[in-house]
Amino acid sequence: MRNNRLAWLYLVGGLVGLAAATALTLEKLAKLADPSYVPTCSLNPVISCGSVMDSPQAEAFGFPNPLIGVAAFAVVTTVGAAMLAGFTPPRWFRLGMQAGTTFGVVFVHWLITASLYDIHALCPYCMVVWAVTIPLFWYTTLDTLRTSERTRAAGDALAGFHSTVLATWYAVIVILVLIVFWDYWSTLL
Repeated sequence: MRNNRLAWLYLVGGLVGLAAATALTLEKLAKLADPSYVPTCSLNPVISCGSVMDSPQAEAFGFPNPLIGVAAFAVVTTVGAAMLAGFTPPRWFRLGMQAGTTFGVVFVHWLITASLYDIHALCPYCMVVWAVTIPLFWYTTLDTLRTSERTRAAGDALAGFHSTVLATWYAVIVILVLIVFWDYWSTLL
């Protein structure tokens, strides 16, 4: 039963992440075609995809970051669909998913930090990717722990707090966003 839930998370989370990464890629292509283009996700000084897209962090590896998302979320979606169709991933495959989601969550947190403290803007599509990557990593980690005899007890113990960990994780990010942009948010009240 546990694998069925993980499969659905991979499928739905992968599709949501893929949609956000694809939308951001299309916005980037429009901006490359016309440098004066204002992305549809640039709504105000804080919610501004354009500011994020124009930053050096938007091309961390020399090409637009959303391309990483398109590839990675396509893999996650495919794995979810395969698991729902009956594929039981072997241990090495699960470790590969763990490595991929760990890279993703570390990269996303680097981008969160850059958005808050360097770029001083938030991209809605990026925030969707943040919101999806965190549970993909967390539940992959729980699955990885629970499928090894040595770490099963730790995985089972952590699984008892699975939603508390996620809620706290999201709350910390929301609080940081509120604090960093408080001067702007307070003008809206």
